[in-house]
Amino acid sequence: MGGVLEGFGTIAIVIALGALLADRGIVDLAGQRSLSLTSFYLASPALLVTVLEDSDPSRVLSGPLVATAAGVVVSAGSMAVIARVRRLDAGTSVVATLCSAYVNAGNLGIPIAAYALGDAALVVPALLMQLLVLQPLALTVLDVVTSPRRPSLLKILSRPVTNPLTIASFGGLLLAATDTELPQVVHAPLALVGGMAVPAMLIAYGVALRLGPLPGRGVTPRALATVTSLKMVVQPVAAYLVGRFGVGLGGTDLFAVTLLSALPTAQNVFVVAMRYERGVLLARDAIFVSTLASAPVAIGISALLA
Repeated sequence: MGGVLEGFGTIAIVIALGALLADRGIVDLAGQRSLSLTSFYLASPALLVTVLEDSDPSRVLSGPLVATAAGVVVSAGSMAVIARVRRLDAGTSVVATLCSAYVNAGNLGIPIAAYALGDAALVVPALLMQLLVLQPLALTVLDVVTSPRRPSLLKILSRPVTNPLTIASFGGLLLAATDTELPQVVHAPLALVGGMAVPAMLIAYGVALRLGPLPGRGVTPRALATVTSLKMVVQPVAAYLVGRFGVGLGGTDLFAVTLLSALPTAQNVFVVAMRYERGVLLARDAIFVSTLASAPVAIGISALLA
């Protein structure tokens, strides 16, 4: 457990440095956006390719993927039922479902997998589940309920494969499955660029925490408690139970699945809510509260499973 706590300590310090830069006016929201986009479109894909090319695809895409998917299905499904009972409109229901099941696998998942767990490949099941299933379904429903025209089938099918993290994940897994090694002239610059992914994400995250909006009025405590409980408790518990008793995971794999399922709600859920003008305040507050709750939850999971 000591190594895990050291990893979390490293992550916390870098996030704090980002907050300090924001507090001193050295990095503003425009700079934070540049850091995030550079990491998303360039550094993180490079990191995933170099990490996954030496991984075991059967390990990444078997038990951990099933357990991760189970956590998402249970949490998202529960929220969908609750939304129907409470008679929420379709758009708000989708945003609430994302708040309860869409983990921050990019900004926090990759750093935690790399530093706290020692293997960035462990975050791939969560990334693939979200980028290939949860996000396309959510955006399709939101397009249908907010647009006068239905999105084309081509647009729906192209969403997952145009995401740079998805492309990089499949590229790295393909290299691993075919036992192909990239030429050094390609691997070296990818490794160099990939090295900036984690610090750039964490610094940007710290800036966002310092400069981002704080929770305000407009969301009922019951609604916020519902999505936060599903996100921080139900999802990791479901992933753990299915991982341990359903597919027989143990050790690092079980710890990783449980810990990564307990990550806070992803910041891009707020972006989606803003884009479609549905559940904006709920998304904002769920991200803030789940982020605050993630530290004690992670420490508790580490104490039990690390």
